[in-house]
Amino acid sequence: MAVATQTMTDEQRKSVALEYLKAFDNGGVTSTGGSILDLFAGDAQVYFPKWGLANGKEEVGRMFSDVGSTVRSITHDYSTFNWIFSGGDVVVCEGTSHGEHQDGAWRAGVPEWGAGRWCDVFEIRDFLIQRCFIYLDPDYAGKDVDRYPWLRER
Repeated sequence: MAVATQTMTDEQRKSVALEYLKAFDNGGVTSTGGSILDLFAGDAQVYFPKWGLANGKEEVGRMFSDVGSTVRSITHDYSTFNWIFSGGDVVVCEGTSHGEHQDGAWRAGVPEWGAGRWCDVFEIRDFLIQRCFIYLDPDYAGKDVDRYPWLRER
């Protein structure tokens, strides 16, 4: 990871994280018409459940392409986000989403145990995402119920 050269405020880090989330809702295109990958440092790391850890922009792009090819649409519910600031480079955003996956639609809370609730942990320096670890249930359509007895019985 690069040595930090620009001082950032929590609000500036939040604006980078928001731009990233809004780019997902816009098919990977930022508000300025650029690629979502423009928001990442060259040596960034991104974790996505069931995909693993992507190292560097090229691999992050492959991960987003793999995951994105299964998602037809996504909308993040910005008005309900919870933000946690570390006082340093780390920003945590907890939120909900809804959309359409290749296996079906999802909406946070429908059903209550289903997909749509997520938490992203960002490390943002020099106005670039250095690290983003995504925590969510990647079973968007709620099809993986046989392995969980409490879901089979519902």
